[in-house]
Amino acid sequence: MKIATLALFLLSFTAGAQSFRPFADSIRKAYAIPALGYAVISADSILEIEMLGNKRGDVPATLADRFRIGSNTKAITGMVAALLVKKKVMAWDTPFFDLFPELKKGSHRAYYHITLLQALTFRNKLPRYTYTNTAPTQQQIRGNDAQQRYEFVKWLLQQPPVTDTAALNLTNAGFALAGLMLEKASHKSYPQLIRDLGQSLHIHFAFGAPNYPDSTQTWGHDANGLPEAPAGNYKLNWLMAAGNINVTLPDYARYIQEQLKGFAGKSSLLNANEFNFLHYGLPSFAVGWFWHTNDAGHLLSENTGNPGTFITTVQIDKTANRAYLFFTNIQRDNIYEALAHFREALEARYGN
Repeated sequence: MKIATLALFLLSFTAGAQSFRPFADSIRKAYAIPALGYAVISADSILEIEMLGNKRGDVPATLADRFRIGSNTKAITGMVAALLVKKKVMAWDTPFFDLFPELKKGSHRAYYHITLLQALTFRNKLPRYTYTNTAPTQQQIRGNDAQQRYEFVKWLLQQPPVTDTAALNLTNAGFALAGLMLEKASHKSYPQLIRDLGQSLHIHFAFGAPNYPDSTQTWGHDANGLPEAPAGNYKLNWLMAAGNINVTLPDYARYIQEQLKGFAGKSSLLNANEFNFLHYGLPSFAVGWFWHTNDAGHLLSENTGNPGTFITTVQIDKTANRAYLFFTNIQRDNIYEALAHFREALEARYGN
């Protein structure tokens, strides 16, 4: 569907339709998206939620199906950190090497003073690292899952730092360090910390590709529309705190709803100031959240997860008490365009 044609359809649709399901399905088909889920929520209501299309082949996707949310995990890691800071288990300015002094000797000098907050906010000079990096090899990082996360961080700290002067260093590496810090300070594994958070909100968070080991769950698709077969990936464990969570759309909506409640001081987890710090406490990117003010003066915080075969996005409009969530099981550049147009339509209806 051409952008101009889509825009005209958007205008005609928002004028009178009662449900966005037909519009959503037209976008899904026009952009060859196998499964498309969306939700519009406020602090106390689910205004609209749907799941359309197929999770694999011609098998329909439902709201009970799980999607990998990629870097949206970062904000959840930040929430866990905030809960531990609130309990005084650690502080935002706790240095990494205070918890792991044995790693300092072999590490690059540029990393000596990295704190928890710097690790969680892209404000460090750690090497840029994602799932496509070829080093280290699986043979270099040994042990059980927890030991591998430790050995991977040890390897990261031995690598040369980035040398550019950008304010934000967009790397997963800091979150790997932060995850290790959370484990050490709490005496719990990162998966257990995430499960604890989920239980407090009646949410079931899980990890890795949804279709592994359960092949009946959602399959991701690459840019050519090819499905990703069930398989384990050791790097998902290494980068667990940066982008490894999978969840259903209703459960993720519940998590995002907690953010809106938090802004209003109605969350049992953190107070309003603590939620505001997570979303807006530092310029451009706070603790897991990119943010800006739009032309209408609304505070918007947002995330995008794109781990290779899924795209999931969320935008929270604090001023309007609204959030817009989108789940897809394909990763292709033009999907971002499709979701942006879809969000514009939803904002026209629900954003006041």
